[in-house]
Order: sequence, then C-alpha cells, then structure tokens
Amino acid sequence: MDINELMEKMLSRDSIKKISQRTGTTQTDVKKVLASALPSLLTGAEQQANDTSTVEGFAGALENHSKADASDVVAFLNNVDMEDGGKIVGHLLGSGRDDTTKKAAAASGLNATRAGSILSVAAPLLMTLLGQQTSQAQQQSNVLPLSQTQQQSNLLSLSQTQQQSPLQSIFQPQQTTQNPSLLSGLMGSLLSNVDLGSLMLKLLGIK
Repeated sequence: MDINELMEKMLSRDSIKKISQRTGTTQTDVKKVLASALPSLLTGAEQQANDTSTVEGFAGALENHSKADASDVVAFLNNVDMEDGGKIVGHLLGSGRDDTTKKAAAASGLNATRAGSILSVAAPLLMTLLGQQTSQAQQQSNVLPLSQTQQQSNLLSLSQTQQQSPLQSIFQPQQTTQNPSLLSGLMGSLLSNVDLGSLMLKLLGIK
C-alpha cells in the first residue's frame, strides 16, 4: 500500500457514506472536510515521527492501531470511538487543531463542531492504515541484508542484554515492533513527492 492506495481506502465511497451516517452530515460535506483537513493530519503524522520527544509514543500508537481490522471499512468506521478519534486529531494537529478545523468547516459550510466530528471518525482509520503501512515497510526492511555496522550494533546490543540480570530484563521498558529510529524515514518516504491537495481533489471528484 502506498499513499495513493491509502487515500483511496480513506476516501472510498463506503468510507464517505459511513462517516456521513455517523456524523449526520451529507457526503459532500464529508468530502470537503476531509479534502481540507487530511493534508494537515498527514503533515502532523510526519512531524510526530520526526520529533524525538514524540516519535516513541507515536510508534506505539501506530502499532496499536495497526492491529485493527480495516478490511471492512464500513464495519471499522461503524465501531470507531469518536472520543478516541478526537484525541488522535488533537495529537496530530497540536496547537493547529482549531485552525485546521475552522478551515475545514469553512470549506464545507458546516460549523466547527460538525467538522470536528467528521475528523474524529476519520482519524482512527487514518492511524490504522498508516500503522499497517509502516509495519509492512519495517518487515520488508528487516529481511534486507544487514550492513557490517548494523551487524556490529546488533552484536553489541545482544552482549549488553546477556549481561543483564533476569530482574533487570523484566523491568526494562518493553519496546514496540514499530522501530522509532526507522519511523521518520518510512513516514517521509510514504509522504514524499506527493501533492496531497491535488491527489484528494482527484479522488474525491471535487473540481
């Protein structure tokens, strides 16, 4: 799955229809809100991956969301927790949340509350698809031949682990399978060289 496939699933007819039903808005409203706000949400995801203070938590969130089954988009969106979705929007947009929501509201003619509810339904699906995409990319990177430097680093890490007592090992923070050190590059690769605005206008059929 690349960014085009991800967006096609995010903005499929089934997705738009179900988000419309969950929020009591028209499908046209949903399209306009998402066309306005999704680039900012994706930019926010990239910033989370590039910020050393947030990348570890973001990697963990992606891993958790990647475990959800989004093969049936309608069923997935029907079960979305909008409160959780609102928290995701807040994390991705940070201080820009109000501004992004207001712009999306203005683009659709809705009030900010309605526009925000649309984003709250869509955000968990976005995180799930991004999580699954990065998981696949990391799995692919793990089967590539290791460089000599990487091999030495792994041997050093193994040696240090073996020197720990059982109690030390038990109380070490558990790492996610999402590798924070790789996440920035993966996210950048996913979103690079893509005109998100034009892509979504095309997918949504908005002229």
